[in-house]
Amino acid sequence: MALIVQKYGGTSVGSAERIKNVARRVAATRAQGHDVVVVVSAMSGETNRLVALAHEMQEFPDPREMDVVLATGEQVTIGLLAMALKDIGVDAKSYTGWQVAVRTDRAHTKARIEEIDDGKMRADLEAGRVVIVAGFQGITADGDISTLGRGGSDTSAVALAAALKADECQIYTDVDGVYTTDPRVVPEARRMDTVTFDEMLELASLGSKVLQIRSVEFAGKYKVRLRVLSSLIEGGEGTLITFEEDENMERAIVSGIAFDKNQARINVRGVPDKPGIAYQILGAVADANIEVDMIIQNVGEQGTTDFSFTVPRSDYKATLELLHNSQSSLGAAAIDGDDTVCKVSIVGLGMRSHVGVASTMFRTLAEEGINIQMISTSEIKVSVLIDEKYMELATRVLHKAFGLDQNQAG
Repeated sequence: MALIVQKYGGTSVGSAERIKNVARRVAATRAQGHDVVVVVSAMSGETNRLVALAHEMQEFPDPREMDVVLATGEQVTIGLLAMALKDIGVDAKSYTGWQVAVRTDRAHTKARIEEIDDGKMRADLEAGRVVIVAGFQGITADGDISTLGRGGSDTSAVALAAALKADECQIYTDVDGVYTTDPRVVPEARRMDTVTFDEMLELASLGSKVLQIRSVEFAGKYKVRLRVLSSLIEGGEGTLITFEEDENMERAIVSGIAFDKNQARINVRGVPDKPGIAYQILGAVADANIEVDMIIQNVGEQGTTDFSFTVPRSDYKATLELLHNSQSSLGAAAIDGDDTVCKVSIVGLGMRSHVGVASTMFRTLAEEGINIQMISTSEIKVSVLIDEKYMELATRVLHKAFGLDQNQAG
């Protein structure tokens, strides 16, 4: 008998009938003799509705109170799923994040998990119950409700699997695995049977919506066996996230194409070209708990430099306001930005041992008249910042240029 953690996203629990379908799937796993812990998101669209309500109250909602509001979405789902399971004869008990308790730091709306108390869950499992836990949420040392940021239910599931030393963490979503790119953009995209942890970490960080990056980080740190499956399709093995590179993966130069619309570019122009200027700019941004992604610095004339970087689009206005407030102390001639950009990336272990990958990417984009604004690289990925209107075109032509539309084993 194995201990399985199953996570169901918003689409999977998007209606009463789909919640009943999840209950039947959980019951089937339980009937096979497995212990089951279920982590669920809010019903599809509910979090957006709650965010909109909060913004009707405040332009920049208070983070603590925002968490109080947002956490209600998952609370509804856990109760409904527990009822659905009881209705078909399966004993189940639901828990909010703070009832478990999932203890986090104090960074409201972007909290990080610090510790999980598994006592209540283990007692229920020993009593033969299915345990249902609200994803995306926890509790701070002050006793305040906290949330983990959008997509945080994946992180909750993997963290619970790590704490419970589960045999497998199954992430059920509206797709049947990890694809070479989003099939809605490129119909020729293929499902991968396996993908390495390193590749999945890059894909998640670069905008792939299948798994949230912190969930992949948790899986890597604690060696959690992770599988992506569809809750809407019966059967299928999904995609297994592996920790070993096989020979077939070594032959694939590029495994996937990721894209991310949640990007905004900030330009700080004409600042003094002196040691510490990057820290002065980015230190203030980091203190505001705003993540910085791509960075470029150009040496200007007469001892000045231009400094550009990207932030999540949701933090665009706040970042501009913060920098405008410190423009005098920075000595900047101007501060502006653009929130109509996107990031497109290629990822693959094979890039370690093949030359000319970046040049193929740049040539392909140039042939389509797509201008590259910024470039970022690592050992197994190349990312470019481009105008948002070219995102789908760039994804399609790169997918074809690297042969990802061709059938390949693995």
